[in-house]
Amino acid sequence: MNPAISIALLLSVLQVSRGQKVTSLTACLVNQNLRLDCRHENTTRDNSIQHEFSLTREKKKHVLSGTLGIPEHTYRSRVTLSNQPYIKVLTLANFTTKDEGEYSCELRVSGANPISSNKSISVYRDKLVKCGGVSLLGQNTSWLLLLLLLSPSLLQALDFISL
Repeated sequence: MNPAISIALLLSVLQVSRGQKVTSLTACLVNQNLRLDCRHENTTRDNSIQHEFSLTREKKKHVLSGTLGIPEHTYRSRVTLSNQPYIKVLTLANFTTKDEGEYSCELRVSGANPISSNKSISVYRDKLVKCGGVSLLGQNTSWLLLLLLLSPSLLQALDFISL
């Protein structure tokens, strides 16, 4: 085999395997609905990434949404999915203590050697934060850190404090 073809094939496989890595999974409440944000890398050029959101409760896995498994009928009417380039957002309507458990987001790249990546999070109703500006800032620590670093300089420039 031509070495140039081998290198091109290896680079394309590496790019695809890197392109589906789940970077974080977070949970919060919007009114009475559970919101799961599955953030991921996306360096693939096509839509070969398959996904699955699931709930494991009492050692039993329940598929909520996705293209890997068949979603259970009891969840289909309560689940909505928003799919964007770097984030998949699942909303489970009317979240109750019966829905508590281990939630997972799995991504898999199709092909001869499928590669998967997943993250899980334990979700309990009384420990969930409300989705909103403060919780979103907390999840994006780079903005919060920048704000904290700039605050003294801005306050000094506006003559609110003197250092």
